[in-house]
Amino acid sequence: MKSLYDVPAPAKLNLFLHITGRRADGYHLLQSAFMLIDWCDTLHFELRAAGDISREDLTTPLPADDLVTRAARALKAHTGCPLGAHIAVAKQIPAQAGMGGGSSDAASCLLALNRLWKLGLRLSELEAIGLTLGADVPFFLRGRNAWVEGIGERIAPISLPAARFVVVKPPAGLETRKIFEDPTLKRDTNAARISVFAANAYDFGRNDLQPVAQRLCPQVTQALQWLEDAGLHGRMTGSGSAVFAQLPDGKNLGQVPDQWQVRTCGNMDVHPLLGWATSDDYR
Repeated sequence: MKSLYDVPAPAKLNLFLHITGRRADGYHLLQSAFMLIDWCDTLHFELRAAGDISREDLTTPLPADDLVTRAARALKAHTGCPLGAHIAVAKQIPAQAGMGGGSSDAASCLLALNRLWKLGLRLSELEAIGLTLGADVPFFLRGRNAWVEGIGERIAPISLPAARFVVVKPPAGLETRKIFEDPTLKRDTNAARISVFAANAYDFGRNDLQPVAQRLCPQVTQALQWLEDAGLHGRMTGSGSAVFAQLPDGKNLGQVPDQWQVRTCGNMDVHPLLGWATSDDYR
């Protein structure tokens, strides 16, 4: 095997996001439901015997030391693998959106290079590497929609009914750090039960980060208002600035403002790369 082409890296939406407390070390405790959607980046991998790691940006330019490059280097460092790779990235998921695009790219990179380099690492080993790159990477590695708790390390698979969603990303982005540092952030939401969520998965809870995000980034409010004008109940995903709403069949949307990204997406039952790493840890 000398190449792996058209490797998908899907985005996620947070169906809700509650902050239930804060640890002594400053990390926030949360509850959320992560849902995979079919808005994907695409990665291509070519084997390099010389051991170098290079990256080519096919669409949106990425930072020099992005999560794809860092994931590849972390895997080499962990295993001592002498091989390298040239990685081409067709970026489609917007940045600073709360959709996990960078973390998903890192997860797909770990899974692809584990296969291309014939390393044979188990999923739990890849997850340990992924956790050093970002809190959302293990979710994408496990490959199933999930109920997430703690600081993001407690992940339990869930089943969700098939549905369509409209996702709106205004031009402005948001830095997650600024939201979590804000003194007005609500940090004491009561813990929810997964059984209550399951009874009404697409209209459950709220996003505790949303009020702070709306104050810091007025375009979040504008995007939510655009959904409301279309007769849809929207909320922000993750730390924003993207918002989303479930889309009934036959629903027509209004004219999209200039420079906004608006896409109709379906949820995914499982990650397209589920099973690329051996695991008996997560069922």
